[in-house]
Amino acid sequence: MLLKRVKRLVILISGRGSNMEAILDARLPVEIAAVISNEPAARGLSTAQEHAIPTAVVPHRAFAARDDFDAALAMEINRHQPDLIVLAGFMRVLTEEFVTRYTGRMINIHPSLLPAFPGLHTHRRALEAGVRVHGCTVHFVTPGVDSGPIIAQAAVPVLPGDSEDALAARVLTEEHRIYPQAIRWWCDGRVKLGADDSVVFEQVALAHGALHSPGLDENT
Repeated sequence: MLLKRVKRLVILISGRGSNMEAILDARLPVEIAAVISNEPAARGLSTAQEHAIPTAVVPHRAFAARDDFDAALAMEINRHQPDLIVLAGFMRVLTEEFVTRYTGRMINIHPSLLPAFPGLHTHRRALEAGVRVHGCTVHFVTPGVDSGPIIAQAAVPVLPGDSEDALAARVLTEEHRIYPQAIRWWCDGRVKLGADDSVVFEQVALAHGALHSPGLDENT
């Protein structure tokens, strides 16, 4: 019987790396090949080092042009030969050429129910818009900012008197639930990007009327 090869992940961060920590805490059957940051002072680098995970810094301020930064970042990523690239609070807009080379192999988590509130300051904008439901989205990365095909979403209520910080904390809890799950699905071959930029699911519970859609696996 052929043994299934463990998938290699490279995680990109810019700050504290709380979603990276959630991925590590989930103890997925994967190999974290490296954690790479564009910010030398990113707190998540220390966390990765504490877990004996190789780290690297590609400082975007050292490059005059975005294309040059992306080329250096791609070189560092490719050195680790990842199967999947995981953006976990990576605060850089990537060029179309960079994104295209990793089509179907790069995912991101965004703190809103896309397509609502792409970009920055999502919780503030949700409160200003008066929405009653907010949440987070895992999606494949495509050249358009926060516009890639959606893998999973989780919703939370917006409560009377919510502050931006309170709403952000409620959403972050759900980010920590659905991101490891989406990674597991991808690594198991249960979700992939289709030829027409649709998301193809296999053996994933497509729940209806749930706060997590698709529904999470049992014991997640």
